[in-house]
Amino acid sequence: MIRKLKSGQYRIYSRKIDPKTRKRKNLGTFDSLEAAQKHEREIQYFKHP
Repeated sequence: MIRKLKSGQYRIYSRKIDPKTRKRKNLGTFDSLEAAQKHEREIQYFKHP
């Protein structure tokens, strides 16, 4: 899940909510939407081989 921050950057959050914190994990912050989308595809590739 990618969200745009007030600073103009994009952050990837986990799709599932962490049971301990009741929040989504921060999986990285990127300057462009394209970079964030590329990294999210890489994450999904390694999660589901």
